[in-house]
Amino acid sequence: MEALLNDFSVGLFFMQAIILVILILLMRKFAWKPILNALDERESGIEDALKSAENAKKEMENLQANNAKLLQEARTERETMLKEAREIKNKMIEDAKAEAQEEANKLVAQAQATIESEKKAAVADLKSQVANLSIEIAEKVVREELSNKDKQVKLVESMLGEATLN
Repeated sequence: MEALLNDFSVGLFFMQAIILVILILLMRKFAWKPILNALDERESGIEDALKSAENAKKEMENLQANNAKLLQEARTERETMLKEAREIKNKMIEDAKAEAQEEANKLVAQAQATIESEKKAAVADLKSQVANLSIEIAEKVVREELSNKDKQVKLVESMLGEATLN
C-alpha cells in the first residue's frame, strides 16, 4: 500500500478521472440508453405476453364454460327429443291398438249380424218348409178324412181338443 502511495501522481489521477467521466458519459449516451431501452422493451414485451396469456387463459375458461353449457343444453334437448319420440311412439301404438280393436269389434258385429240374418232366413225357410209339409200332410189327411162323415166329425173334435191343450 505504501508503494501505491509513493507512486501516486495527481496529474495521472485527474487524467484517469476525466477519462472515466468521459467514458461514463459516452457509455451513458451510446450504451446505457440503448441497453435500458432494450430492457424496457423486453420488460414491456414480457408484460404484454403475460397479459395476453392471462387473456387467453380467461378466454379459454369462458370457452370451456360455454362448451359445457352448450353440451348441457344439447343433452337436455336430446333428452327432450327422445322423450317426445317415446311419447309419439306410445301414442301411435295406442292409436293403432284402439283402431284395431274398433275394427275387430266392427267385424264381430258384422259377423253377428250376418249370422243373425242367416239364422232368421234359415228359420223362415224351415217354417216355410214345415208349413208346406203341414199343408201337404193336412191336405192328404183332409182328403182322406173328408171322404167319410164320421171321420170328419172325429177330426174336428180332435183338433179342438188339441187347440185347447196348447
